[in-house]
Parts: sequence; C-alpha cells; structure tokens
Amino acid sequence: MTRSPWQRPLSPASVDVAIVGGGVIGCATAYALRQLDPALRLAIVEAGALADGASGRNAGFVLLGAPGADPGAADAAERERAHRLWAFTEANARAIAELDGRAFDLRWTGSVIAAGSPREAETLRQQAAAVDGVDWLDAEALHKRIGAQGFEGGLFVHTGGVLNPAKLVRHLAMLSGATVLQHARAERLAANAGTVTVAGEGFQIRAAHVAVCVNAYLPRLFPSLSSWVRPVRAQMFATEPVAPRLAEPVYSHDGYFYLRQRTDGRVLVGGARHLHRDAEVGYADETTPELQSSLERYLAEHFPSFGAPPIARRWSGTMGFSPDGLPVVGAPDDLPGVTVAAGFTGHGMGYSLRFGQLLARRILGLPDPDAHLFSSDRLAPSASGPAFTDLYD
Repeated sequence: MTRSPWQRPLSPASVDVAIVGGGVIGCATAYALRQLDPALRLAIVEAGALADGASGRNAGFVLLGAPGADPGAADAAERERAHRLWAFTEANARAIAELDGRAFDLRWTGSVIAAGSPREAETLRQQAAAVDGVDWLDAEALHKRIGAQGFEGGLFVHTGGVLNPAKLVRHLAMLSGATVLQHARAERLAANAGTVTVAGEGFQIRAAHVAVCVNAYLPRLFPSLSSWVRPVRAQMFATEPVAPRLAEPVYSHDGYFYLRQRTDGRVLVGGARHLHRDAEVGYADETTPELQSSLERYLAEHFPSFGAPPIARRWSGTMGFSPDGLPVVGAPDDLPGVTVAAGFTGHGMGYSLRFGQLLARRILGLPDPDAHLFSSDRLAPSASGPAFTDLYD
C-alpha cells in the first residue's frame, strides 16, 4: 500500500509516555495515566485505527474471574490466587461503572456461565459456594432463565454485563487526552540517554517511558519475547435480528463457546476453537467454513428457541494467549524505560480498566498490590521458553 505525504502520521517530537497499541489495554493505560497525573504528555501509537484488532472484534462481555482460576480449588494457594483475580476483575467492573456507560452501550445484566458437562457443573457448583454474588442454577433453573437446553446447570453472576467494545476503546482514548497516531505501525524501539524512541514509516517519537500493549503482535516487535504470548484466532458471527429472548451474556463449555443477544435482536456467537485447535493458531484474519459450522451447530443445539436466523456477518480477530492463561507484564532486558503487557487470553475486557491502572502505576514508579499476579518473573526461562498449556487454546 502506498501513501501520499498528506497521509503521514502527524506526531509530536516528544512526550512523557508513548503507548504502542490502540486497543483496550493501551487506551485504558492512557486514561489511567491521565487520572494519576493530568500534566502528562501522552501519545497512543496504533498500527491501524483505534480498536481495529481484537479489542473491537470481541463479544463485549464484562466477566469476572480469569481462565483456569478456580476459587473453589482444593489447593489453598490456588484458591488464594483465584480469589485475588476475582477481586481484580470486580475492581475492573467498578471502574467501568464509573464511566458514562451511554458512550459505549453499557448494560449491567449479570452473566451466565453454563456447564457443558457434569465435570464442569461440579466445578461451577464449588465456585458458587466459594465467592459472593454468584448463584448456582440446576439444569431446570438454567433452562428457565435463558431458554437453553443441553446444559448441566450453571452460574448466574450478579456482577457482569455487556458493552460495545470498540466504542469503549475510543471513549477511553478521548478521555485520556492523548495525541492519537492512527495508521502508524511501530517498527523500531531504541533507548538512548534516558529516552526511548518509537519509530515507523513517516514518524518518530521520543518518550521517557513506552508501554507496549500490542498483545498477540508482541513477537513481531520483540521476537525475543515470543515465549510470552502466541497468536490465537477467534471467530464469531452475528445473525439477523430475532425476537428478544436473552438478557444475559452466556459463556459455556469452559469458555470455549459464548453468546449474547444485542438490544437490536441480533445474536452474536463465538468460540469453538477447541474443536479446530491447529487451524486457529496464527495471524490469519479470516473465517473458516469448518469452525463457522461448529458455531451454527452450537446455536441450533443449545438455543433452538432462536430458530434458524440468517447469518448477517462473520468475522475473526487475533488474540494473544500466555503460557498459563494470565496476562504477562515485564520489560525487554535491553530497553530501559519500556514496559510490555500481553497475553490477555481472550479476557481483555474483564481486565481492561483495572489493568490500565496497574500499568500506569508501574510506569510512574508507584506500587500496585496486584502486580505480582502478572509479573513475567513467573515464566521460568528455558531453552525453548515456557510450555503453553491447552487452557483455552
């Protein structure tokens, strides 16, 4: 693709903090920095448009908890970690609630986690006993609540909701007051004399600190950190409008399927990557007939009350998965002044604002009580890097 001189990004020569990545984590970090220090000069550097990536292509769920973190686990250390992560995502929901939700179609509906197997049902039943604000629903009660069939029961989580993720990203960028460079792909970072230079085609910015929030695309900018995150594709579709039947977002089969109905009646369905594991690893931005058929079967088998509405749109997005399912925060060894955050494993919205606060505090040299949960120190170095589990991959 060629560009005229008028299309080159207009960038400031220097800022206090440059944020590479205009998704929800990058924009939440800019917003948190503005709250902590209104005098900061900020820039957001985005390769495409704001929310072009997974932040603008997901289902827009505000969920509690984290992948694989079980508050009802038998192991005491695992229970403690799961409760800390649950509290972290509760704090995120509170931070979202403090914004003007009308700007991004926020609705606090609660959420449903449906069990696709007896094993999952038992795990969810234990979680209901371990945390507040969660109700266990047996199969009959779940059917009455969401009109679905074929589930073994599930949880109703009182704190949770839905939003328009792309609108949220743009709203946070606006609130941050940052200079936004769109269609400005960061290609090089270099540190010299206490500053970091971010450069790409037609632009160059110097900053005292740089936050790299590109998630799945981290290995392209820092190949040495490829063991922290790998790209995994998510696919979704949206139906034509049908009669409203479902208020809450539904998350089922250990998170491998998810569904919500918008206020305009369209049903959004996503997931099924566990049925097509190898095909869904990588950066290919396209849908596949095989996985899309799996999504259509899920809708027909578990939500037959929707009938067989025509599919209005199909799309994909690239997520960044960490080895253990939790985000990773760290820094390249040779670049002082650079902070990296990646590996949100399909749960970026559930972490979003609270994670921006954590990163902003790190950048400004302030402590955060939850920083240890996400430190890259937990990823033991090895010749081939840490092994990726099959959790949500």
